[in-house]
Amino acid sequence: MKKNLGVLPALMPMPVAIIAAYGEDGKVCAMNAAWAQICDMDKIMLCIDENHKTTKNIRYSKAFTVSIADVENMAAADFFGIATGNKMPDKFEKSGCHAVRSEFVNAPVITEFPVTMECELAEIVDTENLHAVVGKIVNVVADEKVVGEDGKVCPEKINALIFDQFRSGYYAVGEKVGQAWNAGKDLMK
Repeated sequence: MKKNLGVLPALMPMPVAIIAAYGEDGKVCAMNAAWAQICDMDKIMLCIDENHKTTKNIRYSKAFTVSIADVENMAAADFFGIATGNKMPDKFEKSGCHAVRSEFVNAPVITEFPVTMECELAEIVDTENLHAVVGKIVNVVADEKVVGEDGKVCPEKINALIFDQFRSGYYAVGEKVGQAWNAGKDLMK
C-alpha cells in the first residue's frame, strides 16, 4: 500500500553540482546547486534563484562552470551550499578550494572536483514559475584518474555525491547495475 506524503520535491537522485563564475571584481564565486539538469546534448539548465551572488556573476561574465561534487570534497561542496556570497565576500577563499581559469570560457575551474563542464551563458529563462540559467557546454575537463582507457569518464571512479531531498542527506553514486538501451531489450519482443 502506498502512503500520501503531500507536496515534496521527490525526484531522486539529484546531482550535487558546484556552479562557479567570476564576479566584476575578478573573484571566484561558487555555489552548491542540486537542481541542475542536462537539457540537450550540449546544454545544461540550472534552476537557481536570481538573487544568488553566483547568478549575478553569471549575468555579468556570460560564462560559468558546473563541477560534479565528490565524496572527497563533500565538506567544501556543502559549505558552498550553506554560505552565501552575498554576505560572505571571501566565501571561496574560506572553502580551501583552488581555481584556474578555463581555457574555453571566462569562468573558473575548481581544481578539487573531478569533472567540470565549461559553459557559455545561452539564456536566462525568467517566468512566473521558473528562473533558470541555461548554459551551452563548450568543453568538459576531467581528472585523468576518472577517465577510462576509452577516453570516457567512469562514473564509478568519480565517487559523485547525490542529494537526498527527503532527509537532506548526501549519498555516493554506487556500482553499475545495468546497461542503458539494453536492460529492457527483452520487453521489445
